[in-house]
Amino acid sequence: MLRSLYEQDHEDFRKVVRTFLEKEIAPHFEEWEAAGIVPKDVYRRCGEVGLAGLAVPEQYGGGGVDDFRFTAVVIEEIFRARVGLGSLPLHTGVVTPYFLHLADEEQKRRWLPGIAAGRTMASIAMTEPGTGSDLSGMVTNAVRDGDDWILNGAKTFITGGINADLVVVACRTSRGEDRRDGLSLLVVEDGMPGFTKGRKLDKLGTRSVDTAELFFDNVRVPASHMLGEEGKGFSHLTLNLVSERLTQSVQSLAAARAAVELAVEYTRERQVFGRPVASFQNTKFVLAECATELEAGQAMVDHAIVEYGAGRLTVPQVCTVKLFTSETANRIIDKCLQLHGGYGYMLEYPIARLYADIRVARIAAGSSEIMKTVIAKSLGL
Repeated sequence: MLRSLYEQDHEDFRKVVRTFLEKEIAPHFEEWEAAGIVPKDVYRRCGEVGLAGLAVPEQYGGGGVDDFRFTAVVIEEIFRARVGLGSLPLHTGVVTPYFLHLADEEQKRRWLPGIAAGRTMASIAMTEPGTGSDLSGMVTNAVRDGDDWILNGAKTFITGGINADLVVVACRTSRGEDRRDGLSLLVVEDGMPGFTKGRKLDKLGTRSVDTAELFFDNVRVPASHMLGEEGKGFSHLTLNLVSERLTQSVQSLAAARAAVELAVEYTRERQVFGRPVASFQNTKFVLAECATELEAGQAMVDHAIVEYGAGRLTVPQVCTVKLFTSETANRIIDKCLQLHGGYGYMLEYPIARLYADIRVARIAAGSSEIMKTVIAKSLGL
């Protein structure tokens, strides 16, 4: 189906991204996968070509484009090229909005130029060893001491945590009758005494994306580093989870599209019983099913992007999109791997990496079970 989401500016930008990925990223991607991390100078290069600060206003060195469609283009091209840019999609599509929407003018002048240039990589720390999707249950806490907050606690599964120069830390600064009250967001800078990065976690998939444990031992964070209002962190996180879940949805569909393309390519070339695998009815039917689900998911994502740009995309709506796309992408990629036979299980084939990478989509940015809970609540259940 013909997509009407993008305009000429987006397609011109797509050409720039595609050339950049082909020339500067693809030749090195395998070594980054093996190392489990993307070198930080790559992010600086992304900043130079305008990929790190798309939505950052021009006065702070960014592209000044308040249009999520440009972020979607980058994600789509990453999967088309069958490469990765580490935590860049999280940096641009998930964390940067916190600074754009919550930072005061002094904070914007302090942090946004580095964020836009790719010199200052940003991450967000919500998940804790004992707290996942239940944000209200977090125990990392901060106590006010004069002009500072004293931060203590631990976070885990933090995307981009190793390379992060800034970490937006969700923590408890007070307690109320409602467990959701009293959460706040503090910006912790790499190098602050008491802030340490633990081991780089060894994951099943998305191996070039550094994922870390973070520890805070009496970290003295200036009060001027609080993003948004004190005690309103839960509502801040809820609002920005919309962009995070939309980003994950775009990634899921882009991965599924790449898988279908790989399966079509492979089954046309692979010979079985003297004929291409693509010539068998089962192959045709499976790929027809995948293509149909892909189109349905794409229509849903494109509509969500339009609604997000208009400021109308709600939490229950984006949960619906995220649930459908993550589950659908997992089904599609599983089917496409099956069509590869034994070769699909070999890591030298891109479909194997996609299969490992997509599994986290049903967990990241809120598990499928949490999505169902939110959707059910919106139905009055």
